Amino acid sequence: MPRLSGHPPRFTIVALAATLVAALLVLLPGAAAHAAPVLLSQGRPATASSQENGGTPAAAAVDGDNGTRWSSQFADPQWIQVDLGAPAQVSQVVLRWETAYAKAYRVELSADGATWSTAYSTTASTGGVQTHDITGSARFVRVYGTQRATQWGYSLYEFQVYGTTGGGPTLPGGGDLGPNVIVFDPSTPDIQAKLDEVFARQESAQFGPGRYQFLFKPGTYNGLNAQIGFYTSVSGLGLNPDDTTINGDVTVDAGWFGGNATQNFWRSAENLALNPVSGTDRWAVSQAAPFRRIHVRGGLNLAPDGYGWASGGYIADSRIDGQVGNYSQQQWYTRDSSIGSWNNAVWNQVFSGTQGAPAQSFPDPRYTTLDTTPVSREKPFLYLDGGAYKVFVPAKRVNARGTSWGSGTPQGTSIPLGQFYVVKPGTSAATINQALAQGLHLLFTPGVYHVDQTIQVSRPDTVVLGLGLATIVPDNGVTAMKVADVDGVKLAGFLIDAGPVNSPSLLEVGPAGTTTDHAANPATVQDVFIRVGGAGAGKATVGMVINNHDTIVDHTWIWRADHGDGVGWETNRSDYGFRVNGDDVLATGLFVEHFNKYDVEWNGERGRTVFFQNEKAYDAPDQAAIQNGSTKGYAAYKVADSVGTHEGWGLGSYCYYNVDPTIRQDHGFQAPVKPGVRFHDLLVVSLGGNGQYEHVINNTGAPTSGTSTIPSTVVSFP
Repeated sequence: MPRLSGHPPRFTIVALAATLVAALLVLLPGAAAHAAPVLLSQGRPATASSQENGGTPAAAAVDGDNGTRWSSQFADPQWIQVDLGAPAQVSQVVLRWETAYAKAYRVELSADGATWSTAYSTTASTGGVQTHDITGSARFVRVYGTQRATQWGYSLYEFQVYGTTGGGPTLPGGGDLGPNVIVFDPSTPDIQAKLDEVFARQESAQFGPGRYQFLFKPGTYNGLNAQIGFYTSVSGLGLNPDDTTINGDVTVDAGWFGGNATQNFWRSAENLALNPVSGTDRWAVSQAAPFRRIHVRGGLNLAPDGYGWASGGYIADSRIDGQVGNYSQQQWYTRDSSIGSWNNAVWNQVFSGTQGAPAQSFPDPRYTTLDTTPVSREKPFLYLDGGAYKVFVPAKRVNARGTSWGSGTPQGTSIPLGQFYVVKPGTSAATINQALAQGLHLLFTPGVYHVDQTIQVSRPDTVVLGLGLATIVPDNGVTAMKVADVDGVKLAGFLIDAGPVNSPSLLEVGPAGTTTDHAANPATVQDVFIRVGGAGAGKATVGMVINNHDTIVDHTWIWRADHGDGVGWETNRSDYGFRVNGDDVLATGLFVEHFNKYDVEWNGERGRTVFFQNEKAYDAPDQAAIQNGSTKGYAAYKVADSVGTHEGWGLGSYCYYNVDPTIRQDHGFQAPVKPGVRFHDLLVVSLGGNGQYEHVINNTGAPTSGTSTIPSTVVSFP
């Protein structure tokens, strides 16, 4: 038959095209319409109904290491679940059981972590390695054990989930830390010059945009004096402070402010050992300037050169071999540390879990000393494991005394940087929330971040860590950050600065009305600072709200600005500083100042505060502006009338009504008179006679008088 043309028949063209496409798909991985199943669970956030001990967390079952494991308590039922970070088509689940395996269990799928469907079940498991083919869509996958095969709990070396995601773009974890994180090793040239360059920029930049983090790799550094200005942090990159030694000083002084250290805010030092040149290091700071995990092989001077005024401060998890010279510091809180000795008490010096602390003696001298800290967990920190960055998350401690690292490697878990989204200036709130939804933690690099929607922290055990006092500013009146009703979230090392449009709150930990018990794995809020005004006009109804039960708030300064830009009774209006609705909340190192009404409102049961420092709002225009019904002024710290149990140690409130010095404040503290509501070592003081207190707490305690700045005290209430 003659051919109709010189071209092959149409079916031949189609066949050739199909063959070519098939060949290309082989040669080009990922070009297929449906990607091959991949391991989705490794390194993702995992939670469980319980764990046998501190060494067998849920995360150990998704870490890719067959030598680590999750194990539960010895009871039925128990479960472990993993958050894949985004919806996925699940195709397979592999369970590598330890000797303590489940005889009966279900594999369950969920889109939201709340409603579950069963994808596989058995009542006759034999343990070992179990591979289950699964069909279904889920973000959360759970193994729910209903019958143990042994008298022990349930124990999994690995819990692996395979499948495919929707194919949309995902955000990468890890990466570089940006230009304002400056990393040194002992061979780095001109370290002192770089330290001096940043200090010259930041020494007096109280409300400037600069943010810097110095990181020192493990090793020994000689002849340095790291002077630390505003929004500057200095940290070692070892797992323990002694891994990084500076033969020299990390210094804060007050030359920029005429020898007055009362405005040395927003800076930090962490995770270093110091051999001070003179034998004594100087750390003359006031609020929002934590000194954590430092080993000073000598003494520590907390006063500026010339012993000018100072209004600090906070030390935790540190060892000072010599004397801590308090000198002019009006108040200070030292937690879970070891000191050689302590010199001088001004108004309110509080110690908990501190070896070498002075004995309880309030009010003369004004030392409040607790042998241990009820509950504590040290702040997460960045470190180097070989050449890889990780974040170490210390374990919870109960009735702690002394440092967490004094006996060697501290207890806790390490998270690779690849499981963090490294946030850099210019990143949108939508991108930040996408990273959280993927299952990534957040590491904010130094900078100022404007967010036009709330950052939603909704996964258990999420870490949000800031470097160099990273600053979040909410736009359009949103709440900057909210934490869901989940276990173990850790917020640390950042500042939230109110925007010009009023926000209902700036930080909320947990939703209103929650009833969930988080005692086994509480949320922690550490070195998270709140500011309303100062850097410009800002407004917020309330600064920080704690709804989740059992939350630990460890060192915060919640500040309505009394100086700077955008300051005025109505210009930076903020009625309430710190509101606690959750039960069993503990505050250690609570600084709250200058709010228009109550600085602290405590509505939850069984709350506890160890150390509180407060100044009432300076700028009240007259008595009428602060009148609270028939009561003169709003208490600095109010416990709701409905509360039956509450306790506080070492609390102080000061007034400085410099606009109208005739203002009278009925009391600094207000609480119901009940057997379970107890306070120890309270004081109020009038600064130079600018306003006066009539009582210390309720109608108890003598009034302040004159210009002597001598506190009125109450040792025990009721």
